[in-house]
Amino acid sequence: MSAIQLAALARTVEPQSMLRRFLALDAVVTGTNALAYLAFSGPLGRFLGVDATLLLALGAFLALYSAGVGLLAARRRPPALGVRAVVEANLAWSAVSLAALALWLTPSTPGAVWTVLQALVVAGFAVLQHLALRARQSSEA
Repeated sequence: MSAIQLAALARTVEPQSMLRRFLALDAVVTGTNALAYLAFSGPLGRFLGVDATLLLALGAFLALYSAGVGLLAARRRPPALGVRAVVEANLAWSAVSLAALALWLTPSTPGAVWTVLQALVVAGFAVLQHLALRARQSSEA
């Protein structure tokens, strides 16, 4: 992805702002997902073909994770180590989601589609955050 494409997505050419925006967007999307899993685990579980208890546990985890990412995004200068941890966690989430789908989950068709789509979105956040961190580091050199 070119710097121009990255800047267009972030709606800024300032690497620090880019990074914070991608972290904040990740926190909002993840937090929304967490709230949905927590509030509607029963109906969503039936629709997705996944155990409601699993959705409750995932919702609780995602709520904590989104809060952490949100706190990182709120920092004037998010530390590189924290950003790298978020990137790695997002990549791990994507890989585990796809592995779970292939190895042990037996969701409904909408559940399988949801699992793949959310894995791709989370991997996309990881790529954008990594590129924004690299851009910030390059601008400082």
